[in-house]
Amino acid sequence: MVLCDAPRPRNANATRQAILEAARERFCSDSYDDVGMRDVARDVGVDAALISRYFGSKEDLFVAVLDSCKNGRDLMDGPREDFGDRLAREIVYGEVMPCQDDDGAAKMRGLLILLRSVGSAKAMDVMQRTSNNRFFDPLAAWIGGPDAPVRARLAAGLIMGMAIGRELSDGYSSLDDTQKGELARRMAAALQGLIDN
Repeated sequence: MVLCDAPRPRNANATRQAILEAARERFCSDSYDDVGMRDVARDVGVDAALISRYFGSKEDLFVAVLDSCKNGRDLMDGPREDFGDRLAREIVYGEVMPCQDDDGAAKMRGLLILLRSVGSAKAMDVMQRTSNNRFFDPLAAWIGGPDAPVRARLAAGLIMGMAIGRELSDGYSSLDDTQKGELARRMAAALQGLIDN
């Protein structure tokens, strides 16, 4: 985290956005329970009371962070016919797990935040209350067909499971390039099958 030494100009929208970005980075790297309002305030160079003024409680800030993530919608960016390959390569080769892609833009942050905060009762309550609207319903609508909700849950389970596996195994570091390629190929076929059938 980069601390702000200079006083922030008085621009409410810019300050609110800076707070949101700092909180997003914190929730990407730490669990919900480990993120403090004072930490976020320090990252931005503002008083913690200002965060409460703009966002309310820590839970409200967390909801705002989740709202700012594309969540399930970013899974659908790109051509449908290469969905499986695209997602598998991102997960296996590590493009999905960092909070930022090469452009510095958010990419699947909602998933990373979920992984970081899955052990927090408060965060899980928020995510359970909102996961259908944020993630499963958009993915099911994009998949289409009468069994789309089932296929969306299966695809999400595979994606999340592989992402957790990546976190637990330090980016699949125990696999050589050939094994990573085979893992990506098999995962791509499984995901594409869920989307196409």
